[in-house]
Order: sequence, then C-alpha cells, then structure tokens
Amino acid sequence: MKPTPGSLRSLPPEGALDDLGAARRSSAPVKFYQTGTHTVGNRLLAPEQRSVQASTERSNSLNSGHRACQGCGEALGARYAIDAAMRATDNQLIAVNATGCLEVFSTPYPETSWQLPWIHSLFGNAAAVGTGVAAALKIKAIKAGTALNKVRVVAQGGDGGTTDIGFGCLSGMFERNDDVLYICYDNEAYMNTGVQRSSATPYAARTATTMAVGPQPGAERGKGKNLPLIAMAHEIPYVATATVADLRDLEAKVEKAMSIHGARYLHVLVPCPLGWGSASHDTIKLARLARETGIFPVFEAEHGEVTQVTKLRHRVPVEDYLKPQKRFAHLFASGGKAGHPEMLARIQADADRNIRRFKLLDQTLTETVAN
Repeated sequence: MKPTPGSLRSLPPEGALDDLGAARRSSAPVKFYQTGTHTVGNRLLAPEQRSVQASTERSNSLNSGHRACQGCGEALGARYAIDAAMRATDNQLIAVNATGCLEVFSTPYPETSWQLPWIHSLFGNAAAVGTGVAAALKIKAIKAGTALNKVRVVAQGGDGGTTDIGFGCLSGMFERNDDVLYICYDNEAYMNTGVQRSSATPYAARTATTMAVGPQPGAERGKGKNLPLIAMAHEIPYVATATVADLRDLEAKVEKAMSIHGARYLHVLVPCPLGWGSASHDTIKLARLARETGIFPVFEAEHGEVTQVTKLRHRVPVEDYLKPQKRFAHLFASGGKAGHPEMLARIQADADRNIRRFKLLDQTLTETVAN
C-alpha cells in the first residue's frame, strides 16, 4: 500500500514488523522501551507493570494550576511521590508540608493545587507535625478497637527545611520511630528565598551566600550534611535515595515505604533550573547525570544497612554533569580565565569515593574503566 502524506507518521520503520514477527516466533521476550507515560508503548504492558503516572486513575494529588518554574524538579518529584503514596494507601493519606518552594508555588492563599488532606507546617517542624498527626490516628485506631489506622502520613519539605531548620524535629521522629514517611526534595539550596546555601549545597557551587570569588570560589569544602547516611545511623526501618530521572524507581520506593510501619526517609534529588542556572529542558538529564557520575548514589537501606544500589550503566566524568550548570561555571576555563581544575579533581575524587563506597560499578565495568 502506498502511504499518503498524512499517514507517514503512523507507519513503522521498514522491517520493524518483520523483526517483531520473528521475535514472537522465537522464545525471546519482546522488550518495549517507551513505557513511561500513558502512550501506546505503555499500554502494551500488563496493568500491574504500568507506572502510576501512566494510569488514567492516578490521583493527580498535585494538580495543574500551581506556580512552579518551568522545568521544576520539585514539582515533578512531589507529583510522582504523592501519587504513588496515594495508590499504595488506597487514597488514605494525609500530607504535611514544610514552608518552602513546594508550599509556596502550590498553595498561595487562598488557593491550592493539592487534592488530598494537606497541612502547611512551619519551616522547621514538618516532621513534628507529621508525628502529631500519626499519634492522633493511632489513638483513633485504639478507640475504634483496631490495631492500625488505615490512614497514613507523609511529611515533606525541601533540603533547607530538612537538613537545616527541621533537622532536630526529624532526628526526633527517627529516634522515636514514629509512623511517618518523610520525603526530602533536595534542590541543594534555599531556592524560595533567593538561592542561599543550605547544608545540602555541594562543594564549589555558587549561591547568593557562597559567591564565586577568591582562590576557592563557591561553597566551601568540608561543610554540610549527608542526610541519608544520618538517617541510616538512626537505624530506622527504611531509608532510600532517588531522582526524578527514574520514575519507576521513585514510585517503587514510595510504595515500599508505605508498606512499612515506623519511621522512613526518602531523599529525592530534584534539579532547580533557576538556582542551578540550567536549562529547563535539562532537569531530567541532570538528575540522570548526577547518578551516572556517582555524585548522587541511588540506594536503599533497612535498619542501617544498605540492601540495594542502582548500578551505573556507564561511568560518566563529573564535568558532564557540572558544565550545563551556571553555578559551576567558574570551575571551567572561559574568556581568558584559567578555571579551577584542582577543584574539579576534588569533585571527581568525591564521586569516585561514592562509587567505591556503595559499589556502584559491576566488577566487569570496574575492570574496563581501570584498563
């Protein structure tokens, strides 16, 4: 059949149908690649294999109409995580939200984009408020004569409200093993108030309070906190890291966390185009590169021990991750300036240390890199 101009887009590549027929005749399974959204490719999967975001029955907990910046990683992360938690709890969920970007862009009084019971806490007490909600639900269950309340609690905030201002409340929640999942959406600075440094800001990054001046420009080395490791030190039931670059991994970790009772912590890397000085269309790319360089290890831990890591498919130099971000522009030679290769070397060394520490490379890939 000769195609008409209007039908060209719907035709498969030449030979594709022959390849598919051959695969069906053989014992080899057919692998579908475009399965992340509600597309033809996703509908070829069995319903239980589809992502939450691919389902027309998703809760849309963070709905349209919010005021996040274009390419906002936090908006993506929150939508993915809370929709997954809603499905895992059969929509029986209460969310507590610290002050910060997520609260400001989603709920400018008297409007809101949230479609679930949602509580705005102070900047630093989301974990404590979540603990109070969980305690109230526990008392209600006891009075009703049931062991557990079906309603679950998620507390969430940015890195400033988590690693800095809310750190004490969060540690208390961990120590008491309160039945709350705390999610930190980490964009590595106080973005809502003008891009000031937080204790999650990486070494050498330019912010409004760590200017790119002097012999060692940007954020100082040796400062900050690694919250996932601190959470592991509390030996709580579940700790995990994730990025917005891997939707299925993030959803799976939220669903696993909601299947567990006690304190749980999920740390999600969410690139911020405004604060990072990156293109809005590079949000997913940067999140993926953070993982593939070893700068942001993706893993799971239970009761203080690492149980699962996401291996690197291919090792990427840190320059590939840093160059698209203007907050690191001073590290590279440009316009007659020499740059800071010694600082790049330290960042690469930190990434290499993460790769060794979390065993992010398979042995065969490790040997290939060494050679």
